[in-house]
Amino acid sequence: MFEFRIDARSGAARTGTLTLPHGSVETPLFMPVGTQGTVRALSPNDLRSVGATMVLANTYHLHVRPGEEVVGKLGGLHRFMGWDRPLLTDSGGFQVFSLAGFRRVDEDGVEFQSHVDGSRRTVTPERATEIQWTLGADIAMAFDHVVPGGADLATARDALERTLRWLERCAKRHEGLRRMEERRMEMRREDGADTSPLPSPHHPSPHRRSPHQTLWPILQGGTHLELRRAGLRRILDLGSWTGLAIGGLSVGEPKPAMYEMLEGLEPGLPPPLPRYLMGVGFPGDLVAAVERGVDLFDCVAPTRNGRNGSAFTPDGPVNIRNAEHREDARPLDETCDCETCTTFSRGYLRHLFVTDELLGLRLLSLHNVRYMIRLAAAMRAAIRRNAFGSWAEEWRRRYLEPRSA
Repeated sequence: MFEFRIDARSGAARTGTLTLPHGSVETPLFMPVGTQGTVRALSPNDLRSVGATMVLANTYHLHVRPGEEVVGKLGGLHRFMGWDRPLLTDSGGFQVFSLAGFRRVDEDGVEFQSHVDGSRRTVTPERATEIQWTLGADIAMAFDHVVPGGADLATARDALERTLRWLERCAKRHEGLRRMEERRMEMRREDGADTSPLPSPHHPSPHRRSPHQTLWPILQGGTHLELRRAGLRRILDLGSWTGLAIGGLSVGEPKPAMYEMLEGLEPGLPPPLPRYLMGVGFPGDLVAAVERGVDLFDCVAPTRNGRNGSAFTPDGPVNIRNAEHREDARPLDETCDCETCTTFSRGYLRHLFVTDELLGLRLLSLHNVRYMIRLAAAMRAAIRRNAFGSWAEEWRRRYLEPRSA
């Protein structure tokens, strides 16, 4: 459980296998984002059909609505959303620090105003950990203090220091929850009771919880490389982790600054740990980050862009609303095997968008997620051939210099 094996390398790029309670996944890996327990416009069967193996869900949104206790009573997040493969929940830190309106930060945690009903709520490191434990994802993230990409050194240092102090509290609470659940399960075994970690499909009891969840730390530090390097060393000194997340990038800083951070951090990242770059999901960014040793990604961009009529293709993005597609009989992407591309023409897809038909949102979202899954698979194959550098050069030539549609 929670093992990561590196299968091949090509320069700094790696491909590997991450084993989790709900299955094994291959890296590099893109996770579609199921913000409120659903990837917008897509069902779990849709996700399985395009090859998604792991999904991210949002702790803040599920805490606010319907509430983690509701999810727990209905058997945990896997059962609640009908997803039987690995799940990762973020800590809610990014959402809390991105909220408009009232927000107050102190050493204890964050008090904020709910975007749903305006009520004031407080999330502490312990509370964020408890919420994620109740949700029951395979991987939980430590509560972190997120600052804008252009934050100055003093602001970034303050956020990093607070994140490190909160990490210690998250780890302590997570270990306490794990030990408490192990003791409870041992007592039930002694009594001859059922201790299977997953709920019965007919009786989803909130009292039957698996202790099989791991906690990953998040590295902050803005665009200040030495600060991030110092933060990395301190995270590694705090415990034995099963993975590491890099947060606070792709939040407004220039892309070259993000690439500089990843390149500068890579030599200090322990090879045995999977590396997760949070909130990054445009194709070019994935290729650049894998080139710099990153393994896992998540982002709303594929589905959000899809709902707005923008599709990823090998020749660059396509805006399906454009009039040039009105009588185009070609598929969106001739190389793609998804339902959208094997069934419908560009002309039909444009028709769906100009008439505001909901099917269009689903079909482009489905295609974009499939594109990201296929992109990750192509990167894995190039790494196994020890040819990632030449593959990436050719990919950029085609994607960034698109031919006419």
